[in-house]
Amino acid sequence: MKYLLSALFVVITLSSFAQTQYEVIEKSGRRILKGIINRDLLANDTTFKWFRQQQEGYKPDTEIVSNIKSKAAEVQYLVFGGTWCGDTRFLLPKFYSLLDAAGVNEDRVSLVAVDYSKKTIGNLSEAFNIQRVPTFIVLKDGKEVGRVVEYGTTGQWDKEISEIVSGKK
Repeated sequence: MKYLLSALFVVITLSSFAQTQYEVIEKSGRRILKGIINRDLLANDTTFKWFRQQQEGYKPDTEIVSNIKSKAAEVQYLVFGGTWCGDTRFLLPKFYSLLDAAGVNEDRVSLVAVDYSKKTIGNLSEAFNIQRVPTFIVLKDGKEVGRVVEYGTTGQWDKEISEIVSGKK
């Protein structure tokens, strides 16, 4: 538990200063990131064209946006994803579009990139028991209140995140 709280402190502290601490792995012609990253790195690097492409056409449901907006200052998001992972490539850009629509500040999100083995710098993925990516963890007062793994249990990942944020799940 002590290690988990320490890991959480490190993630929140690093993200609050908008710093990145990651390594780049070149494998089979692919560029894989591992460590603490941020949205700008993905959105502005031509290696990750998928980020902007997957944001196009996604229009979040207004009720979901409203739920997330109402709790924007109360929760933080810890997101684990793989730049190599098809599900991360599909969902992560949409997640950021959802938060943008809800007016959630960038400093409310800590983004951690994992390698093919779902490992990251500082053993954060192990501390948070990450088995599949993307994993969206919702935190309130530094404690996990829920998580959505990949597409969630219903396939409506955005609705499930909204329900966690609003306390309905």
